[in-house]
Amino acid sequence: MTQTPPYDIVFFSLFRTDNPYSSISLSMAKELAKTNRVFYVNHPYSVLDVWRGLRAGDPFLRKRLSGMLLGRVGYEHLEAIPENFTAVQPPLTLPVNWLPKGFVYKVFQRFNNGIVLRAIRRVLRDHTVKKYIYINCYDPFFAGSLPAKMGAALHIYHCIDDITQNAYTNKHGTALENEAIGRADLTFVTSTNLQKLKAPFSDRIVLYFNAADVSVFHQVISNKYPRPDLLSGRPGKVIGFIGNLDDLRIDYPLLKKIAGAYPDHTLLLVGPVNSSGPADIGLDRCPNVVFAGSRPLAQLPPLLQHMDCVLIPFLCNTLTRSIYPLKINEYLAAGKPVVSTAFSEDIRGFSDCIYLAENEAEFIVQIEQALGPQDPVQVQQRLDIANENTWEARIGQLWEAVAVAVGG
Repeated sequence: MTQTPPYDIVFFSLFRTDNPYSSISLSMAKELAKTNRVFYVNHPYSVLDVWRGLRAGDPFLRKRLSGMLLGRVGYEHLEAIPENFTAVQPPLTLPVNWLPKGFVYKVFQRFNNGIVLRAIRRVLRDHTVKKYIYINCYDPFFAGSLPAKMGAALHIYHCIDDITQNAYTNKHGTALENEAIGRADLTFVTSTNLQKLKAPFSDRIVLYFNAADVSVFHQVISNKYPRPDLLSGRPGKVIGFIGNLDDLRIDYPLLKKIAGAYPDHTLLLVGPVNSSGPADIGLDRCPNVVFAGSRPLAQLPPLLQHMDCVLIPFLCNTLTRSIYPLKINEYLAAGKPVVSTAFSEDIRGFSDCIYLAENEAEFIVQIEQALGPQDPVQVQQRLDIANENTWEARIGQLWEAVAVAVGG
């Protein structure tokens, strides 16, 4: 493994530290903080975000609000990352994505960008940051790159999704992302398809797959947890999914067919519901479907241990074609049999160790196979593959790319 260079890391991310599901950027920051100081700059709240968050009773927003209203840069520390890690909350910004493309949008976007840049400058001053690498994780709306006078040794843009496939982010984000990629010293992409999509904008692209915090998910193998209360009184086996239940990725009709095909088993869905899809088709009214809601990473092993097979029920569309799912290595690190749709080139790369379905009928049948007796050899194969895809390994890859980019 390449020796860790003595750089601080300034990490600007779309995903705040209180993100309700597994975060690529926070997982990377946690691993980086084992050897380097990390300053993790949260995506700023807009005035509209504050209004919505207060109505929803967001406790993290309430904690941060007074400082943001006074234009202060807030510093936070996480119990989960006790050393070398400082979270940073910039002041409030203006909601501008609704504006049409053109001069007016550019003026207000520069205004917002200035707020974030000043926050980063404050971090550099307050913590005497001299030699550092700047990483922007999928947030080109702010500080897609830093001005040269801010002195970053290297700029990395981290592309994790096809930004064109969400109408909100595509409106202004596609142009901003391509500009950020063009300016970056390196661009990390999380899938083979993203590598193809971003090749026209840079010749400095690194294929950088997602990984897993295997130490967390190995607890499914090493520990013994009581059956969760939400499964109390539910006989039969448990078919599970962990992840964001959103509009763009999840095949809700498929989930409803699974619930109907296995009425004596429980379909357990763990994660935030960010879609009307379940209600629209009545998935939430199926008697054998349980929505567990958002759970912190540390609470996932007890739930996962009691899942007899796990799912990646993704739609096959333009967006998912560019996805290497974070959850695949998490599932494998728990030794669980995985049934997935064949949504991307990268998920097909796991065909030797998961059940890969080309259509709904195959998916239903393969769940039955996955629920069967578990071969210890297959379980070990899953663990071995997950052990090759750890965040420790990915950070080693990062330092190797940095070493090449700075000339050794």
